[in-house]
Amino acid sequence: MRRSPEEIAKMRRAGKVVAEMISETRLKIKPGVTTADLDRVAREVLERRGARSNFLGYHGFPAVICTSPNNMIVHGIPGTRVLEEGDVISIDCGAIIEGYHGDAAYTAPVGDISAAAARLLEVTERSLWAGIDQLRDGNRLHDVGRAVQNVAESAGYSVVRKYVGHAIGTAMHEDPQVPNYWPGTPGPRIKVGNVFAIEPMVNIGTPDTIELEDGWSVVTADGSLSAHFEHTAAVTEDGPEVLTQA
Repeated sequence: MRRSPEEIAKMRRAGKVVAEMISETRLKIKPGVTTADLDRVAREVLERRGARSNFLGYHGFPAVICTSPNNMIVHGIPGTRVLEEGDVISIDCGAIIEGYHGDAAYTAPVGDISAAAARLLEVTERSLWAGIDQLRDGNRLHDVGRAVQNVAESAGYSVVRKYVGHAIGTAMHEDPQVPNYWPGTPGPRIKVGNVFAIEPMVNIGTPDTIELEDGWSVVTADGSLSAHFEHTAAVTEDGPEVLTQA
């Protein structure tokens, strides 16, 4: 799907709401805060900006953000979990403006964290930007995954295979999917007007995953730390425009 400038303008507005959700929740992350506290902060942003959540009620999901600590990769449900010094926490945020979606995520330290955890966060965020840089007219879609994989694996980490990025527009998840690795084929050509959510999930250990009994939370199979970074970006004649960046 190639989005018109008018459509991308609406997605840009949704993206700015997501960026505000990110900045506001990030400010609240500290030891003693619960994941439900962070969800309340994000809800307040949505209400203040007149936006709708694309997470709340999605296949029954009960919150407006996902909160995934430590070895939890994605889809954690906010609740009574209290953040502790040394944790890392992944926050996934989304918003809808006039029917158009924005989607982004980040992983943040809780107080002082280990050098190993800090390096994982740095490498994963760098892999995100390497993937976004491939969103240029005429490139192949799977160049994105190859760029992500090269950064992550050259640092000694693994890339989650089961969960991937995606096109985005009038629905949060649209085709085609965007693997965070090279799947063996080049994929379709990237064109001006395409909009994608690029979201590497990188683990210190194995790429294998386990879904917990709540039906949502996904953790690393070996209990190792995981990080998740995501932005929504549009392909323009001048290269990628990140729509969910403050």
